[in-house]
Amino acid sequence: MQEFISFAGQVAVVTGAGHGLGRAYALELARRGARVVVNDLGTDRGGAGHSEAALAVVDEIKALGGEAMADGGDVSDFAQMEALAARTRENWGGIQILINNAGILRDRTFAKMDMADFERVVRVNLLGSAFATKAVWEIMREQNYGRVLMTTSSSGLGGNFGQANYGAAKLGVLGLARTLRMEGAKYDIRVNSLAPTAGTRMTADIFPDEAYHAFRPEAVVPAALFLVSRDAPNDAIVGAGGGVCQSAFVTMNDGVLLPSEQLSVESFAQAWPRIADRRGDRILETGMDQAHHALSMLLKSQD
Repeated sequence: MQEFISFAGQVAVVTGAGHGLGRAYALELARRGARVVVNDLGTDRGGAGHSEAALAVVDEIKALGGEAMADGGDVSDFAQMEALAARTRENWGGIQILINNAGILRDRTFAKMDMADFERVVRVNLLGSAFATKAVWEIMREQNYGRVLMTTSSSGLGGNFGQANYGAAKLGVLGLARTLRMEGAKYDIRVNSLAPTAGTRMTADIFPDEAYHAFRPEAVVPAALFLVSRDAPNDAIVGAGGGVCQSAFVTMNDGVLLPSEQLSVESFAQAWPRIADRRGDRILETGMDQAHHALSMLLKSQD
C-alpha cells in the first residue's frame, strides 16, 4: 500500500486560497498536518472588491482540528508579501511550502483590450508569483528546504482567444519556474508548475455547466500536493483536471543547418518544411540547450 504523504511539521503558504483551487489546497494540506497561511485579498475574479474569504477558510481548517492563519496581503505588492513571510516566520519559525495560486482574469480580444487591464493581469499573475516567491526564497535557502508550486495554464502553453494578457502572464510564470528550479537546486528548493482545469469562479462563465461540474477543484489537489511534497520532482509541468493528469514539455527539434553560402531568406523558405518537422523533437532541458545544439551542428559540419 502507498505510504501516506504527510505534511506534519511543515508550514504552507497558499495564495488566493479564499475560494476554489486555493481553498481546496489549503484544506487538504491542513488535513495532512501542515500549518497553513491562507492568503486572499478577497476580490472578485477581475481583482475588484474585498471580502473576508480567507477568514472563512481558516475557520474551516480550525473546525477540522488544524492550524491556520489568514492573510489579506496583495500578491502584486512586494512589501505586503514580505510582511506575510515575516509574520509567518515569526509565528511558526519557517516556510516549507509556497503555492502560488492567486490570479485574476480580464478577458477581451487584444484589439479591444485596455493596456491597463493587460498590465494588471500580468502584475497579479506573473509579478505576484515572483513577489510571493522572492519573499520566502531566503527563508527556504537558509533552511535548505523548500517546495514552490507555480500556477501556469493551458492558455499560456497553447494560447487562448481573448486571453492575450493571461496567456502572456502564465507562460511567463513557466519561464520563472524553470529558472528558479536551477537556482534553488543546491538548497533542495524544488519548483514545479501546474496547469489546472477546474470549475471555479475564474471559469464559471467559460465552461459549459456540464464541464464546470465535472472539473471539481478537489480533483486537482492530488497533483498539486504531490508537487510540493518531500519527494516532489523538480521542473515538472503538469496538467490536471477531472482526474486526468498529464505532463507537458518544452521541445525543440534537431533543425537544419544552412551553410554560410546558402544563408538567405530564400534558403530558409526552401528549408522550412524540414525546419518545422516535429519528428526528432527532444525536451529542452535548459535555456542553453539551443545554443549548445547549434554549436554542435556547426562543429560537425566543419569536420
